[in-house]
Amino acid sequence: MNAAAPPASPLLALPGAVAAESPDEGVAAHYGELFREQRALAAGSGFVDLSHRGVVTVTGADRLSWLHLLLTQHVEDLKPGVATEALVLSANGHVEHALYLVDDGETTWAHVEPGTQGALLAYLESMKFFYRVETADRTGEFALVHLPAGSIAPVPDGAAVRETPYGRDVFLPRAELESFAGSAGTPAGVLAYEALRVEGHRPRLGRETDHRTIPHEVGWIGSAVHLQKGCYRGQETVARVQNLGRPPRRLVFLHLDGSEVQLPAHGTPLRLASDGPEGRALGFVTTAARHHELGPIALGLIKRNTDPQAPLLAGSTAAAQEVVVEA
Repeated sequence: MNAAAPPASPLLALPGAVAAESPDEGVAAHYGELFREQRALAAGSGFVDLSHRGVVTVTGADRLSWLHLLLTQHVEDLKPGVATEALVLSANGHVEHALYLVDDGETTWAHVEPGTQGALLAYLESMKFFYRVETADRTGEFALVHLPAGSIAPVPDGAAVRETPYGRDVFLPRAELESFAGSAGTPAGVLAYEALRVEGHRPRLGRETDHRTIPHEVGWIGSAVHLQKGCYRGQETVARVQNLGRPPRRLVFLHLDGSEVQLPAHGTPLRLASDGPEGRALGFVTTAARHHELGPIALGLIKRNTDPQAPLLAGSTAAAQEVVVEA
């Protein structure tokens, strides 16, 4: 089941809009003033157009009990309006999908990484069996908009909302995106949103993950994985790592040398500074960003036994570590 890409956002026609690159094509990277946009979000004003993300819904009387069997999170008793996160794992415990969920009492709404909704729905459809559920790709009908924590921007009646500590995710009818933008304040691009995500140490599928990532490595235990439930694919790996060992890699927050003009790209090798730029790679940069207060920062995935105090090189850029996932 292939997912059609949503149409390019009409907000790309706003003054100053610069289109984002992969994996965020279709929305604005920024509107001409990256740090002003970040400061606005940090202060609780403005909004972020995330209308390129996939939107999936599940309806039917059995939707929560059925999702409970498939996802890493405890959702069987999920109350209307309560936001949560969940993963779909492979049989070996590797992360395949990340879902950001809310239930409105009749429908479970989820937003997912751009372009992944087709594969997710194919998996869900294969697991329906006798359950009273219906799944749908609603990306063509609904656009996701993010309002930062503290925002007082009005939310249209009937829109599904995920309330989180870092803001509200609003599932907005796509036809209302332009009118909503006119009432929600200053737009901020995905570069501002990503910089605040990196600052908050929040992993993103496809950036902080690769084909062999397990939840423990990137800090999804607790936020997206409930350790007191079983019966989902890959649960054995989660339990084994939790009870008997430690993950082979760990997420790390990096302060980058501000004298470099270019940020290290996704996948740039991480090495010990003492080994030099030709030393053995210990991991890689996952997301780098320019922060309005912290300067250039990044998240990276490195071998667990790397000394947390050791200075690193991200390519040729000096990097100092902060622990996100314990060694």
